[in-house]
Amino acid sequence: MAIYTRYAQVLDAAGKRMTVGEALALINQTLDEALTEQEGDFDADSRFALAWFEQTGFAEGDFGVADVLARAKNTSVAGMVEAGIVASGRGKVRLWKPAELPKNWDPATDTRLTAWEMVHHLIRVLDEGETAAADLLKALGGKADIARELAYRLYALCERKKRAPEALSYNALVQSWPEITRLAREGAVARGAQADLFPQEY
Repeated sequence: MAIYTRYAQVLDAAGKRMTVGEALALINQTLDEALTEQEGDFDADSRFALAWFEQTGFAEGDFGVADVLARAKNTSVAGMVEAGIVASGRGKVRLWKPAELPKNWDPATDTRLTAWEMVHHLIRVLDEGETAAADLLKALGGKADIARELAYRLYALCERKKRAPEALSYNALVQSWPEITRLAREGAVARGAQADLFPQEY
């Protein structure tokens, strides 16, 4: 967008004057294409959740539609219920909202850990503050990078679909990521220094 401040006019490929709105649409389209390519990095459950979220958000949808989509993404509704991503009953399926997720969730004991869970648990604990989110980020370790990619993807999707409340949550996580990462790193260093000062006796 800096181009618009440097030049009197910006032209499209046909030589016609391009408006800021047209440029933003083109930027968003290119960003969406790039982010869509990243979906292959996500686990099958998260790919299902992303596609389901795009269709229904956190609202209920028909089990039959969810079942077909789950099979196409190489997963199952029952497996995602077990993973803690969706609720299913009475012929309906819906994604759990961050506020509905269990507060005692531990990624170390999760036998079906997904990027979708990581993002939404991070959003849940971010409401408690960046320090709480940093503690969870540290527990996720190297797996957290894929969660950051998914958070960006979800933010872009919400912006495109004009889902402002969800966009705010994903944007808050994306914007807080550098600080959360710094706090997680500093917390690990501080705990290491404290352990050196006060070693455990066996």
